[in-house]
Amino acid sequence: MTTDKTGAETTVTDNPELQRFEIALDPEGTVGFALYRDRDTDDAGAQRIFFHTEVDEAYGGRGLGTILVRGSIDATRAAGRRVVPVCPLFAAYVGKHDEVTDIVDQPDVHVMRYLREHAG
Repeated sequence: MTTDKTGAETTVTDNPELQRFEIALDPEGTVGFALYRDRDTDDAGAQRIFFHTEVDEAYGGRGLGTILVRGSIDATRAAGRRVVPVCPLFAAYVGKHDEVTDIVDQPDVHVMRYLREHAG
């Protein structure tokens, strides 16, 4: 569990049925999510493509997006997958945090094609 800028406790969890990580506040519940698709290839290996992130605007400015991204990346590392940051929030985060670059693959035409076929 982590706290946001106001000191509220947050939890980031994977919801594989919806293919998204969710961030929840106690007692409000889920206030944001990061959508992903898992891709397994012979050349790139096991990837998790993050393509859209939302945090309820009523909770803006509290650092919840950053907590959500960090928790999602940590869980992706623990799952043995590589992060592909298509979402601008994920791309900005990995651009500022050298400690995660060892598991980051930049999006390419193959990833974008995969998303068009599977993100519906």
